[in-house]
Amino acid sequence: MHHPFPGPAPTAAAARPSRLRRRVAAMVSAVLVAVGMSAAAAPQAFAAAGCSATYANQSAWSGGFVAAVTVTDSGTTALTAWTVTFTFGGDQKVTSNWNSSQVQSLEYVTASNLSYNGAVAVGSSTSFGFQGTFSASDAAPTGITCTPSATVTPAIVATTSAAPVMQGFTDTYGVALSQAPTANVTVAVARSSGNSGLSVGSGASLTFTPTNWSTAQNVTVAADTASTGAGTFTASSTGYTSAAVTLTEVAATPAPQLHVSGNEIENAAGSQVILHGVNRSGAEYACVQGWGFFDGPVDEASIQAIKSWTHVTAVRVPLNEACWNAESYVASAYAGAYYQAAVENYVKLLNANGIVAILDLHWTDGLYTGTSSGCSSAQATCQKPMPDSAEAIPFWTSVATAFKGNNAVIFDLFNEPYASRATGSTTTGWQCWENGGTCAGIGYPVAGMQSMVNAVRSAGASNILMLGGEEYANDLSQWLTYEPTDPDGDLVASWHSYDGNTCNTQSCWTSQVAPVIAKVPVIVGEMGEGDCAGTYIDPLTTWLESENTGFLAWTWDAWGSCSNVLISDYTGTPTGYGAAYKAILEALP
Repeated sequence: MHHPFPGPAPTAAAARPSRLRRRVAAMVSAVLVAVGMSAAAAPQAFAAAGCSATYANQSAWSGGFVAAVTVTDSGTTALTAWTVTFTFGGDQKVTSNWNSSQVQSLEYVTASNLSYNGAVAVGSSTSFGFQGTFSASDAAPTGITCTPSATVTPAIVATTSAAPVMQGFTDTYGVALSQAPTANVTVAVARSSGNSGLSVGSGASLTFTPTNWSTAQNVTVAADTASTGAGTFTASSTGYTSAAVTLTEVAATPAPQLHVSGNEIENAAGSQVILHGVNRSGAEYACVQGWGFFDGPVDEASIQAIKSWTHVTAVRVPLNEACWNAESYVASAYAGAYYQAAVENYVKLLNANGIVAILDLHWTDGLYTGTSSGCSSAQATCQKPMPDSAEAIPFWTSVATAFKGNNAVIFDLFNEPYASRATGSTTTGWQCWENGGTCAGIGYPVAGMQSMVNAVRSAGASNILMLGGEEYANDLSQWLTYEPTDPDGDLVASWHSYDGNTCNTQSCWTSQVAPVIAKVPVIVGEMGEGDCAGTYIDPLTTWLESENTGFLAWTWDAWGSCSNVLISDYTGTPTGYGAAYKAILEALP
């Protein structure tokens, strides 16, 4: 999109796009979690203490929740104390609690009775509750266990219990302790069973102190290039319950090397390739806001979640030129070589999963406060009408140099141009689009499409280039007239289509888009709708399929909304709009 939301750009304090924090608070049905029992019951001739615990969400809203746990005496003698442990299913953090003493380490929670509610009669219950926050998921907890004691054996906890790892890559997870030790504790991590092609690369020995016990320390597991299958890695220490993590090595399936032939995209064998997929927003804003490279996970598990929506063959990754170019106002930790390495590693992982990566220049420098201005900043914090030549040309020269020779990567030269709104006319807007330079209404030298094509080709890259049309890439009416010259002949028209765009009817698609499809390949780089359903994208994709034209939906991000947002968590749980798009993908041949 020209920005992920209307209004000001997301701030570091928000740490997520602000518009997408609008989900209305809603009471939700109590979600009951499997009961956890104490140790095995004693013979009936003897009285035995026992307890069970049931977790229920009482209410939830965007980024927050309230939950309660009911503790029941399920034994044959009265309880005098109890302790409940469980592992959150998402990234929940407890912020306040009542009727228990609670400790949280990573996602692992230990809750013990207070002085007034440890005594529970046989068959009776007591309860405690808490309020918390989450960013990506409020999934129900697992492993809920009740122990009829005020204390439990301390445990080693991990950030995951299972994860995939791609051949030739690594996977990293965190380890911590469930409660503070009285002295330093050394935890050993080793493969305990399974696939010998997996090995601990770093983190085989971890030392926790009475002050850093709840801070995750990383274990990195490396996969060889030939094996497949699961391996279990166990973190252990004397006096602690161990933590086991199962990693499954996944065979690589390289993405196709692509080129343009006529009005088709083809693979190396000359077969037509029609791309379908999703946008993965985040790398355009997290870095410039100073809190990360991406918004949400970009590991193998997150890609497997994307692939679980069948027929996904492409992921579009919006980028920020200031972060890539290490401009002075970007935090050094998220700029230059660090940012480039993060993007390159994600692209490699996508490609190893058989997915084509589309790199999109999304946010750029340049002060623009004219018609439809996205922000009043000269920095790369919003969508500008056209990219600035001072930074966009070096950006594409560098990106092309980094990825040349890998034609499983496509370059989308500029997200959503709207030069016509700045210049005041369609003709001058398209001229600015093609040639750049000095454009009326734009107060900085513009990088036109031709100059960006030249920059990529001069770097020696033969990658396919996508060029979005005018009016936020929704207008392709003059695309063929102003098509730049490409010595490689590998240009593709990028079209964006939302229910709120001007060209949002089949008659417009037929008159404006179909003539372009007849001449060059067209990819719908973005599409979506704001009604949380498939009212718009259903007929749109039906028409696109009839034209053998690929499409990617906006966006695979858990932003707490269903307006143009496909998922509610990074395991791939669809929103209403996402469910409509998932069904479209599943119906593809």
